[in-house]
Amino acid sequence: MQTKIYFDHAATTPVRKEVLEKMLPYFTEYYGNASSVYGIAKESKQAMERARKQVADAIGAKPEEICFTAGGSESDNMALRGVAEALEKRGKHIITSAIEHHAVLHTCEYLEKKGFRVTYLPTDADGKVSPADVERAIEADTILVSIMFANNEIGTIEPIEEIAAVAHKHGILFHTDAVQAVGHVPIDVEKMGIDLLSLSGHKLGAPKGIGALYIRKGTPIKPLIYGGAQERNRRAGTENIPGIVGLGKAVELAVNSMEEITPRLQQMRDRLIDGILEKIPYSKLNGHRTDRLPGNCNISFSYIEGESMLLLLDALGIAASSGSACTSGSLDPSHVLMALGLPHEQAHGSLRLTLDWDNTEEEIDFILEKLPGIVERLRQMSPLYEAVKG
Repeated sequence: MQTKIYFDHAATTPVRKEVLEKMLPYFTEYYGNASSVYGIAKESKQAMERARKQVADAIGAKPEEICFTAGGSESDNMALRGVAEALEKRGKHIITSAIEHHAVLHTCEYLEKKGFRVTYLPTDADGKVSPADVERAIEADTILVSIMFANNEIGTIEPIEEIAAVAHKHGILFHTDAVQAVGHVPIDVEKMGIDLLSLSGHKLGAPKGIGALYIRKGTPIKPLIYGGAQERNRRAGTENIPGIVGLGKAVELAVNSMEEITPRLQQMRDRLIDGILEKIPYSKLNGHRTDRLPGNCNISFSYIEGESMLLLLDALGIAASSGSACTSGSLDPSHVLMALGLPHEQAHGSLRLTLDWDNTEEEIDFILEKLPGIVERLRQMSPLYEAVKG
C-alpha cells in the first residue's frame, strides 16, 4: 500500500519544494565547477558561499568554519578521526557515550584498533549523560569528548553546554553529533562551547548526500579525503553545488520557522504520547519526558515484536520505525534501549514515531485509532501475554 502517513522523519525527510526550486538551476544552468574561473563557475562558487553563510548563521558560527561533507556519517568520521590523528602525539584517549549513533560508535571502534582508548559512558534511565561522569572519565591524555546533541532513537536532548564546559575546563576539545538537532532546537556553538558539530541535510528537508562539519577556527584536524584543495584543504573533491544550495536553503527555512513549528510539534507529540500510554496497557515511554526533540515519540510495548507492528502499520499506509534507520535490517535489539536498561523483550517491542512540519492532527487521530488494535492483535499471539492476562 502507498504510504499515506509519514511518521519517520528521524530516518529521512522529503525534500521541501522551496529547497528543490533553489537547487534546480545548479543542475543544468549553473553547472560549473566552483574551482574554475569562468562565469558559470563563479556563479557556483557564489552559491556555495551563500549556503555556507546560511549554515553558519543557523548555528552561530563563522562561514569559514563550515566544511561541507556528504552527510552526517562522514562529518562524524571526520571529526573523530581527524582530531584523533591530529592530536595522537598529545594523547590517545577519547570519551563518548553508549547511546551514540553508529557513525560515532563504529568510528571509535576503528580508532581503538589503531591504538586509541575509548571510554563509553552510561546514561541514566532517560538517556541523559551526566557532566559529572564526563569529568570523572577524563584522563591525562584525553583529547576529545564526543556526546550527541539529541538521540536519534529516543529524542533525549543532552546537557551539551555543561558537558562542553567540563571538557574545556580540562583543555579538551568537544564534538557533538547534532544531526537530529539542527533546525529543530536552538543551537549556538559559541555560547554552548562546541568545537566541532556534525549535521546532515536529509534530516531537515534537504536531499540525501549532503551535510557539513562545523570546525571551530584553530581546531587541529586532518582530512579524511585527499586529492584537492577544496574546503580550505579540509575535504578534497569537486563540491556538490546543488546539494550545498539545498542544504543552505533547508537550514534557513528550518531555523526561521522553528518558533512557529516547534510548539505545534510539541503539542502533537505530547498528544500522541499521552494517547498511546492511556489507550495501550503495558506501554512505556523511552527517553526524557520533556527534554526531548519536539517531534520524537518512542514507546516500548511489552509482549510484542516491533517488526511485526511496523508491517501492520505499513499495511495501513503508515510509515514508522522501530529504531535507527541505519540498523533497521538488524535482528539485534536497539543498543540505545539496552543502554537505558530495558530488557530484550521490551527493547524488541519499541516503536519510534517522528513528526515534522508536514504532519497533521488528523494523522495523530488516525494512528491513535489504529495502533491499539494492532498491539492487541499481536499480543493475542503471545503466550507471555496470555500468562499475564491469566
